[in-house]
Amino acid sequence: MNLSVIIPLLNEEESLEELFSRINDVCVANGLSYEIWFVDDGSTDLSWSIIENLKVQHPQIHAIKFSRNYGKSQALHAAFSRADGEVIITMDADLQDFPEEIPELYAMVKRDGYDIVSGWKKKRYDNVMTKNIPSKLFNAAARKVSGVDLHDFNCGLKAYRKQVVKSIDVYGDMHRYIPVLAANAGFGKITEKPVQHQARPYGTSKFGTERFVRGFLDLITLWFVSRFGGRPMHFFGAVGTIMFIVGFLSALWLGISKLIDVSRGVYGHLLTDNAWFFIALTVMVLGTLLFIAGFLGEMIIRTNRQQDNYHIEEVI
Repeated sequence: MNLSVIIPLLNEEESLEELFSRINDVCVANGLSYEIWFVDDGSTDLSWSIIENLKVQHPQIHAIKFSRNYGKSQALHAAFSRADGEVIITMDADLQDFPEEIPELYAMVKRDGYDIVSGWKKKRYDNVMTKNIPSKLFNAAARKVSGVDLHDFNCGLKAYRKQVVKSIDVYGDMHRYIPVLAANAGFGKITEKPVQHQARPYGTSKFGTERFVRGFLDLITLWFVSRFGGRPMHFFGAVGTIMFIVGFLSALWLGISKLIDVSRGVYGHLLTDNAWFFIALTVMVLGTLLFIAGFLGEMIIRTNRQQDNYHIEEVI
């Protein structure tokens, strides 16, 4: 199997038949054996019925139906675990991505040996204020924080070597950071390819500007997890230890100062009348709690494993 094309979708009944026809024409014209995995992420229109009808006529179509809307990351995760192609192509179902890009993306993985080839929508046909400008700011921040030099992390059109998608865990809203997850897993041959983009011909976008807020928060999470996710004690333990030592030394200094005053016959306020005494104790307690948090994190990592957090209603 040369290709697995994975298409997450939500209420895209108008575009599915045209999308499949174009993918089929491109793959046949280029002699590529392929399968398509449609992942219906809780659609409420006729999307699933259309997929079922296409499946009857075309056995290379497979599909997963979620019982409700779980999000794009879960949709990709479900399909990644089932895909058999040597190269995995992901694309959106709204026809803004061009299936005609598939052969070159496939070639860049197979011929040039890249682990990931990410699409780059250099010329976008989206709303400037709600998508284009926020997207540029988001991508600039993602490049800076992650160290992965891509211009368009959000582009749904990407090609992966099979080993990549089998080695990473896509969860939450981390689908936009798959290249970063892959780089952290040791797949460093990542590049991008300028791809065509067009205005959505049917329906409306399922994403609003709030996704950029979530994206920045996910970026911070990813940075922290990539550095300390496998060793939380290195962060919480270190910070907790420093805080405990600072608090202990502060309390010790206050105690010594009080003893010196007493030895000189200077009797004033009680030690507990000094606000800094309580600040020192608070810092010691917080340091101890952070140290315990790091220790518990290490124990959890060693005893638990990631569980799929979605429910599949049907697979065909």
